Amino acid sequence: MKFTLSLALFSLLAINSFAQAKWIDLFNGTDLKGWVKRNGNADYKIVNKAIVGVSQMNTPNTFLCTEATYGDFVLELDVKVDPGLNSGIQIRSLSDPSIMNGRVHGYQVEIDPGDRAWSGGIFDESRTGWLYPLSINPQGQKAFQVGQWNKYHIEAIGPRLRTWINGIPCANLLDSQTARGIIALQVHQIKKEEQKGLTVQWRNIRIATENLKDAVWQGGDAIDEVNYLPNQLSDNEKRKGWRLLWDGKTSAGWRVANGDAFPKEGWSIRDGELIVLGSKKDSLRKGGDLISDQAFVNFELELDFKVSTKGNSGVKYFVVEDRTKKPGTGLGPEFQILDDKEHPDAKEGVNGNRTTGSLYDLITAENLSEGTTARRMNPPGKWNKLRIKVSGGHVEHWLNNLKAVEYDRYSQIFRNLVAKSKYKTYPNFAQATSGHILFQDHGDEVHFRSIKIREF
Repeated sequence: MKFTLSLALFSLLAINSFAQAKWIDLFNGTDLKGWVKRNGNADYKIVNKAIVGVSQMNTPNTFLCTEATYGDFVLELDVKVDPGLNSGIQIRSLSDPSIMNGRVHGYQVEIDPGDRAWSGGIFDESRTGWLYPLSINPQGQKAFQVGQWNKYHIEAIGPRLRTWINGIPCANLLDSQTARGIIALQVHQIKKEEQKGLTVQWRNIRIATENLKDAVWQGGDAIDEVNYLPNQLSDNEKRKGWRLLWDGKTSAGWRVANGDAFPKEGWSIRDGELIVLGSKKDSLRKGGDLISDQAFVNFELELDFKVSTKGNSGVKYFVVEDRTKKPGTGLGPEFQILDDKEHPDAKEGVNGNRTTGSLYDLITAENLSEGTTARRMNPPGKWNKLRIKVSGGHVEHWLNNLKAVEYDRYSQIFRNLVAKSKYKTYPNFAQATSGHILFQDHGDEVHFRSIKIREF
């Protein structure tokens, strides 16, 4: 989505009357009453009415945690950090001795003074990784001022989590994993001696838990929303033209490729998930590839997937059916889904072009959003978010809200790649003006949910 509002307008939208909100100070400026240190050994001290966290070698992430827990709230605080030290503010987080030996985990609002500039993004500490990286909000990347005090405004109301820094909206997230938890101030572990003694500071920490309508800010809908609510569309998504491509309950809109009905075997619909049932034990692919009834031209497809250990699957697009072929197979460009560590196909192809997120056998997935080759994929058994964007010949693959592949399917470069791939014997591969969406049955268990699409 193009960002059309100016920073000045955002600042105006952020101005509100807090007369009715009941604000409570979480830090009295003199001692750490109501707080407890967990997990690591970094030092916390009080200097000029600010909590100062000091980095230390040979210790894991350290958290200064509230003793109280909070559900719906608006949290405000000022933050200042030395360049070279990453940090964060935990919200609705947990520390349970029965889970990871009490390791603090949950939502974290990022403090990032580095060149990446993801301050205000939302990271899921020790659980599912990045939920809202600031790569999808370039304007928000400009909000944090390195070396200065920065005002954080954080809203957690129902499943909606929103953040602002210095009046600029940074994150707009819907997620229902945790409804209540602690607030914590993180001093991140360090690995380099030159990082020792760096500080992160917090002051003017206050929270409102009542009359929140008087404490919330306007303008949060102006930035892109990320929705992790299973099989649900937000009002914002509906306004922008999104619709569910699968209803989460029935087989409506889906059938076996080159066939007329939903597979009788090999696929299951259970607990809001569309599941490929592993069938390798019988050396048979019982179900076959699943295809959408509708064909698409220009679109944005988004879904969650969860691969099993050693699992292999994929999402194909621009699939053109051929009823002369047996049911259950389809050809088209593919967003690869794989257990990259355990499945042998990850080592096949050229330079990793069969790993998750890749344009299968053609273009290797990278982390284009951060400018690295290291992708941020959750392991087998955990959910990942897939997105495919198509506008004319321009195609993008996104993995967990980070761009992984970008190409022009009408270009000479693309045709050259096809000529050197397993698709070289297929005339006009990936050149169809419209085609179906296909979920691949490769004989391995894979789960899909929250399948949604919008057309341009």
